[in-house]
Amino acid sequence: MPPQPTAYSYPNPQSPPQANPYAQPYGAPAQFGPPPGPPPGAPSGGGGTAAGRAVLWAVVGAVVASAAWAAGVFLIGAPGDADLRGYSAPADLCARADYSAFQDEYPSADSSPTHSSLKDPALHESYCSLGLKKPGSSYADAYLSLQLDLHRKTDPAPEFTATWKNYDDSHTGYDVRSVAGIGDEAYLVSRDTTSGSSSGSRFATLAVRDGWTTYIMGYSVYLTSYASDKKPPALDDVTDWLKTDTKATLKRLKD
Repeated sequence: MPPQPTAYSYPNPQSPPQANPYAQPYGAPAQFGPPPGPPPGAPSGGGGTAAGRAVLWAVVGAVVASAAWAAGVFLIGAPGDADLRGYSAPADLCARADYSAFQDEYPSADSSPTHSSLKDPALHESYCSLGLKKPGSSYADAYLSLQLDLHRKTDPAPEFTATWKNYDDSHTGYDVRSVAGIGDEAYLVSRDTTSGSSSGSRFATLAVRDGWTTYIMGYSVYLTSYASDKKPPALDDVTDWLKTDTKATLKRLKD
C-alpha cells in the first residue's frame, strides 16, 4: 500500500498522495438485436432454413454493433487516453528539478540527494529528497521533498482535490490555501509551531495537478536543527520560493 498523504517531510519526506482509480470505466459498446427486416439482397419468403436465417441475423447484428462501437470510439476517443500535458518523469528528479529560489538562504548543495523512479503502465513516478544547508553548516538545516506522478490509466482529479483541499480536516493545525496560476488546481498546505521560541517546526507543501499529472514540493525545518545564532526563513518567504521553483520545474519536465 502507498504511504498516506502528508505535508510532513522531515527528515525522510513522506511521499504525497497516490491517485486511486476514481474515474468511471468506459461502458461496453451497445448491443443490437436483429434488424426488423431482411438486409438488402437477402432472399424473402420462406427460402432457407430457420437455422440459416438465425445465423444470418446474428451476423448482421454483430456487424451493426461493431460499426456503432467503432464510430463511438472515433468520436469520443479511445478508453484510457491519459491527459499528461506533455510531462515526462525523469530517472533522477533531483538533477532535473529547479530549487534555485532556496539557494540564497541555503547555498551549500546536498552532496548525496536521494532519488528514485518508477515506470509502470499505470504510473510513471519520480521522487527526490535533499538537504539544505546554511553557510558553515556540517549537517542539513532544512529539507526538500519533490514528487512527480504521471497517472496513465486513471484521472487523479477527484482524489487529489479531496485530499489536498480538505487537508486541514484530517490534519490538525495546518493551514490550506488555494493557489491560482499553477496547473489546473494547486493547494498550499503549511504549519508553523515555532511562535518565536527556540523549538518547534515549520512545514510548507505545494501540491499541483495539471491534467493527469501531479507534482508535490515540500519544505520542512526544525529549529533544533539550526545553530543558536541562525534563524530559519519566514514561512511567507518559503511559500513564495515553493511557487517559483514549482513553476520552473514543471516547465523543465515537459517534453
